[in-house]
Amino acid sequence: MANDFLFADEPEEQAPQHNGSWKILIVDDEPEVHAVTKLALSDFSFQGKNLEFFSAYSGTEAKKLIETHHDAAIILLDVVMESDDAGLIVARYIREELHNHYVRIILRTGQPGQAPERQVIVNYDINDYKSKTELTAQKLFTVIMSSLRSYRDILSIDNSRRGLEKIITASADLFSSHSMEQFIDGVLQQLTSILGCDDNALLVTSSLVAGNIHENTDPDKLVVFAGLGEFEHQEGRAVSDVLDHTLMDAFHQALRSRSIVYRENYLVAYCTSKFTHGSLLYVSGLPTLVNETQKRLIELFSQNVQIAYENVQLQHEIEDTQREIVYRLSEAVEQRSIETGNHVKRVAFICYELATAYGLPVDEAEKLMFASPLHDVGKVGIPDGILNKPMKLAEHEWEVMKTHSSIGYEILKNSKRAIIQAGAVIARDHHEKWDGSGYPAGKRGEEIHVYGRIAAVADVYDALRHRRCYKSPWTAGATLAHMESEAGRQFDPRLVEILKTRVDKIEAILTKYPDEE
Repeated sequence: MANDFLFADEPEEQAPQHNGSWKILIVDDEPEVHAVTKLALSDFSFQGKNLEFFSAYSGTEAKKLIETHHDAAIILLDVVMESDDAGLIVARYIREELHNHYVRIILRTGQPGQAPERQVIVNYDINDYKSKTELTAQKLFTVIMSSLRSYRDILSIDNSRRGLEKIITASADLFSSHSMEQFIDGVLQQLTSILGCDDNALLVTSSLVAGNIHENTDPDKLVVFAGLGEFEHQEGRAVSDVLDHTLMDAFHQALRSRSIVYRENYLVAYCTSKFTHGSLLYVSGLPTLVNETQKRLIELFSQNVQIAYENVQLQHEIEDTQREIVYRLSEAVEQRSIETGNHVKRVAFICYELATAYGLPVDEAEKLMFASPLHDVGKVGIPDGILNKPMKLAEHEWEVMKTHSSIGYEILKNSKRAIIQAGAVIARDHHEKWDGSGYPAGKRGEEIHVYGRIAAVADVYDALRHRRCYKSPWTAGATLAHMESEAGRQFDPRLVEILKTRVDKIEAILTKYPDEE
């Protein structure tokens, strides 16, 4: 290497306190370049992080190096190595094949005429072009500093973009527990990006269950609701099992003082709102002292996250209340029959088991489960003398009994609620038969709504397995044999086959929810 590759003397500075490092890849076929570059930047520090160097001596080695260290901040890339354009090939490989648009590429050359600067800047996605002879220690310091600032800003923008994507995705279905976790995860990502800290963040709360909104003054009983970095996949665990003693002490202090506690390079923010007091936000890796603007942002964030979380809890409480009302009203209808117990509840869980095995999406299976208790709501229109007659119904009585399907459909059909609409379909179709001999419309095969087909299997299986005013309970074997004999006539054959493979799980449902004496 030419002896005129010189660096100006730099004043000695006290070594900073480091918090991580920036990866720098040096790609050059001259070992002296590697040594001198590392020496010139040995005391470099940016945002409390020093530099970590990795070396490659050819374009081929450089490709492998960047594949391994995809999170490199800067690559100092020689143009001429094993070929006259080896460095340019590497630059194109990084951008076009690896699609790495984050790393800052600084092209260095000892032969500027070999790769003219104007042509290279126009044709290749590089960030700087320097002649080796002009890179004194001061200029190298300057180019590294400016490149790291660019890299930092690019990462910050990208973190913000990814956080916004999560928030936007979650906003479509914010009031389901999964989307709420995704929403808070995205907001945590936004906050860590805005504060310029690392990816370790944590939100813990006193309650993960709807309807369990209360104050909790014991931080040891808090549980993880969402986490990033080292706290990822810790959801549901007790905070005392996740954090070390020092962090737990900060959590105790934040909860006692109901404020934000700042310590060294992390903070613990107490989250409060109108309804509850018991959530804490932890963010680590703060690069500098948090200014007043950032403190205000954290304060607003901690309040808004708690309010959003409580809105989800309240929404779940409303949904649970609606479902319980459906169960209670359905059981009230069933109470007119002297032999009833937990029939509607068992039918609901059997429907879910059959629906998921049949291939319905989980949300459809859940809708069917919550709506199925309404399958016999039309019995409110049937006289007690017919409904509870302990012997075979006369023909005219049977015709009256059959009207309960249509009555149930008429009661429910005009609702704008998805569960009630599904209940109307089930009430109408659950007595239709696969061969067309059912009622009220004589539908056959797949003309019968899948909800009705599934509810029919669940309803009959449970009815046969339990006492009725006109019969004693059947054994599981006898019930299954009857269902098989009716496959293709009364029932969808595919559903009967599914029933046979799930009979153990269905019997477990019957055991869990027995009829009350």
